[in-house]
Amino acid sequence: MFAIIETGGKQYKVTEGDIINVELLTVEPDSEIEIDKVHAIYNGEKLSTGDPLVKGAKVTCKVLEHGKGKKIVVFHYKAKKNIRKKQGHRQPFTKLQIQKILTK
Repeated sequence: MFAIIETGGKQYKVTEGDIINVELLTVEPDSEIEIDKVHAIYNGEKLSTGDPLVKGAKVTCKVLEHGKGKKIVVFHYKAKKNIRKKQGHRQPFTKLQIQKILTK
């Protein structure tokens, strides 16, 4: 059984027990959250799709931790002008463990 959920403007394909990194959420670690933006659920024989969301479906998740991703380097320069600017960025994330996929 899997579900397509949306959080932070991105969509994720999840099954029970998966651990995913999503955009930073304002919740405490070791708490439970419910994601009700479920676009599709497949239970092995039947695919339920929403228009745009599946009614009554939700996914319960446990918040494991917050963190920062790997550093990426942003480098801007203009040729022949001696203009160079180097920046680094680490995207914050929330690590979730999928507990249950609930349908109506």
